[in-house]
Amino acid sequence: MKELPPKFKERMQKLLGEEYALYENAVYNQSPVKGFRVNTDKISLADFEKINIFGNKKNPYVENGFYLDYDKIGNHPYHHAGMVYVQEPGAMAPAECVDIQPDWTVLDMCAAPGGKSTQLKNKLGENGVLVSNEIIASRCKILTGNVERLGLNNTVTTCMDTKRLCNTFPETFDLIMVDAPCSGEGMFRKEEIAIDEWSEGNVKMCAVRQAEILENAVKAVKIGGYIVYATCTFSLEENEMTVDAFLKSHPEFEIIPVNEKVQKCTADGIKFDGCECENIHFARRFYPHKAPGEGQFMAVLHHTGEKVSYKPNTAKPEKVDKTVFDFLDDVLISYDKDHLKMYNGNPVYFTPDFDVPKGAAFSCGITIGEIKKNYILPHHQFFMGLGNNFKRKIELTADDEKTKKYLHGEEIDIDCKNGWAVVTVDGCTLGGAKVSNGRAKNHYPKGLRIK
Repeated sequence: MKELPPKFKERMQKLLGEEYALYENAVYNQSPVKGFRVNTDKISLADFEKINIFGNKKNPYVENGFYLDYDKIGNHPYHHAGMVYVQEPGAMAPAECVDIQPDWTVLDMCAAPGGKSTQLKNKLGENGVLVSNEIIASRCKILTGNVERLGLNNTVTTCMDTKRLCNTFPETFDLIMVDAPCSGEGMFRKEEIAIDEWSEGNVKMCAVRQAEILENAVKAVKIGGYIVYATCTFSLEENEMTVDAFLKSHPEFEIIPVNEKVQKCTADGIKFDGCECENIHFARRFYPHKAPGEGQFMAVLHHTGEKVSYKPNTAKPEKVDKTVFDFLDDVLISYDKDHLKMYNGNPVYFTPDFDVPKGAAFSCGITIGEIKKNYILPHHQFFMGLGNNFKRKIELTADDEKTKKYLHGEEIDIDCKNGWAVVTVDGCTLGGAKVSNGRAKNHYPKGLRIK
């Protein structure tokens, strides 16, 4: 890999002292480590382990996490079916810092491509809600695509700057993930472009932006809630200094210890000259010479007030067309009619207990489809999110020739009753098809098909 910037090396030597040689050896002489998580919204960990071919070595601080030992996982049917999410191991640590409760409402402020968001959602139950935000539209589409592939329910994606986002959802979230854009020092081994873009000036510029994002988060967190502040960099300016400055201006927050399993694979936060936070060591630093993975910083900030309950907007919802109910009655075994609503002109399936203002979301819940004249054209998100509840299923396996044909966009011969059906691979939804007289017309999106 490229030579590290001299000024960066000087700064890291001051931070690490005698450990610097170990760090430098890991960066120059060890390959980046890859990982993946099992999407437990789609398949249980126990069931996946029976068919796991991607690597059996467990990640010690992520219950459903593994180290990846497989090439071209993105082409495998299990990946297309949303059983797994490929994620760098160190990046999995921030979401493991707090014991997230299944009924929480959670916000990921800087979410694309969706690793931490999908990890957070796996910790929420049927009543939990995730709002996943990305300010850049093109990246928000990628984020939404990953949410769709994993078939996640009760998930909203938004495309806003963080100030507008937090004004839209004031005092709403039990936990906010602030995975702030940073100078990327922890990614040097994995992404050499980060070396070219590094400068002390960029570090300082990132620190200013991070402070602004963190300040905005205060508006959206519930009293008694948590903010997990994270970066993939090592600089004091972007990490401990940002946290210390935040705590000085917000006495209603305190830094608290992370979960023990994360503590074991990380180093203490660094107390710098002028630091006023006595417990800054509660922050954690993930180093590539300490544990398999790239660089990461994380700190849990707890709002010390009493918890309050979010009260949803009681505005009268738009009426759902009867055609939608008729369609769902025909296609699904069962569904909750209270979860049906209209959003951005389309019928969606989403919890009735959380209000999303009109026009605020890029995607809200599971988009059922597009209302045509007297019929519904189903969306891929509908198959992926509610596939387990379909009456008609085309059940395939990973090594079935029909699975390959389906992923290439071809029609397949099948023994299934006429109508809309879900296509599954080893029990997990892969997509949808329209069955007519023993032929399944392919409805796997063109942009996702294997060339």
